[in-house]
Formats: sequence, structure tokens, C-alpha cells
Amino acid sequence: MKKLFIPLIAVCIVFFINISPLFAQQKDQVERIWYNGEKTSKIEIYLAKDGSYYGKIYWLKEPLDKETGKPRTDKENSDKNARSTPLIGLVIMKGFKKNPEDKNQYIDGTIYDPKNGKNYCGKITFKGKSLDLRGYICRLSFLGRTETWELAE
Repeated sequence: MKKLFIPLIAVCIVFFINISPLFAQQKDQVERIWYNGEKTSKIEIYLAKDGSYYGKIYWLKEPLDKETGKPRTDKENSDKNARSTPLIGLVIMKGFKKNPEDKNQYIDGTIYDPKNGKNYCGKITFKGKSLDLRGYICRLSFLGRTETWELAE
């Protein structure tokens, strides 16, 4: 029995050493899937390789174009070459960084609105099971609007 016990303990130690880095990589509070304000889409927020937070369209309530029956595309984009890009998977939030002065705020990002094809500067405020997402004309934060997103998971 002793001959089996020592190798078993050695295997357990090696196993826990190998999986411990997985537990160390906890996700940030905003790295989840969120409903937009109208609940017509879900956006997945994730940490990118550059250390900033990005968001992409994960799900659409109406994924198909009513006229063509094909997947909806970014038809309002000002770049004519991008108008055939599918909306599902489209990155609409870029470059958000955690505010060093407020752990519940993410700043200096941009938000793309596929409804009108325009980009805005943005700020995210984490509020537990919701986010306040403020989009505004860059350098003019008083010219914008705030939308509340709810946790979708």
C-alpha cells in the first residue's frame, strides 16, 4: 500500500502545480456578456492582447436582414468596403483601460454605433449586474448619452 501512496501524492502535487496558473488568471469584472440597452444584442467584453478591454457583438435578436434573409451586415459604415462585414463578431468597443483612480470605471475607449456608422469616445462604469456606457463626441463629453447595459449571463 505504501508503494502506491507515494506515487499518488507525487502525481497530485504535479497536477496542482500545473493547474495553479489557470486559477491565477481571473477575469476582470467587465469581462462578461452584456445586453445592450434595448436588449436587441449581446456584447462580449474581453481583455485584448494590448491590455485594453474590447467588446464585440456576440448575439443579435434579429440576426438576419429582413430584405435579403442573409446575416445582417455593417451597412451604415462610412467605409464602403466594410459594409459587407457581418454584425455578429463585429468589434464595437476598443481600447478601454481601467481608471487608476476608480476601479469601477473604464476610460479612454471608443464605441462604434452600427446603427449610424459613427465612432464615439466612451467611458464605462461598472455597477455590479449592469454597466453605464457613456458615448460622446470626443473632447465634448457633455455632448453624448448614457445607456445602461445589463448582464446577460
